Amino acid sequence: MSKVNSIKTLASTKYLSLYSADYTNKKGNLRNWTIASRKNLKTIENKFFNDGDDNIDAVVVIAKHIDEDKLVVIRQFRVPINDYVIELPAGLVDGNEGFEEAVKRELKEETGLDLINIDKEATKEKVYVSVGMTDESIALVQCTCRGTVSKENLEDDEDIEVVMLSKEEAKELIKSNENIDVKALLAIQNFILS
Repeated sequence: MSKVNSIKTLASTKYLSLYSADYTNKKGNLRNWTIASRKNLKTIENKFFNDGDDNIDAVVVIAKHIDEDKLVVIRQFRVPINDYVIELPAGLVDGNEGFEEAVKRELKEETGLDLINIDKEATKEKVYVSVGMTDESIALVQCTCRGTVSKENLEDDEDIEVVMLSKEEAKELIKSNENIDVKALLAIQNFILS
């Protein structure tokens, strides 16, 4: 059975750290893997070696505007691709904040819209984003919202345009050459089929 034997920090910044993990593969061979994580070393070690808590890092919001009957997505500048990408409103969970509080806060900050209701049946409270590279996990939250789009709550480094999609606009977006995050793509496809 594969398992991690030890982990050490390679680099650490405010929002992201790189760790080197020595692990034993299924054939008993010692190997090494580099992990990107939002968690500190103590939290990772507690999770890996003591069955500690593994709280979600962020929330991703699949919001339908009730009055407009449209899916809410954003076009955001992302440094790693030096371009804009269609995404869902999202953000890190602050401190001991619950995922519902984070959804309400992030939706308001990034779009100006107000959370009405979370569809708990369609929400997944913990999914992994890209497990070949990172341990980052998110709550993928389906909800309804209302209100008027606003940029007044954006942080200085957030370059975001809110895009409200009808089903026809969603179909055209998928056919376009725009950069689209995989979570947003799946949400848009699901919205078209609903």
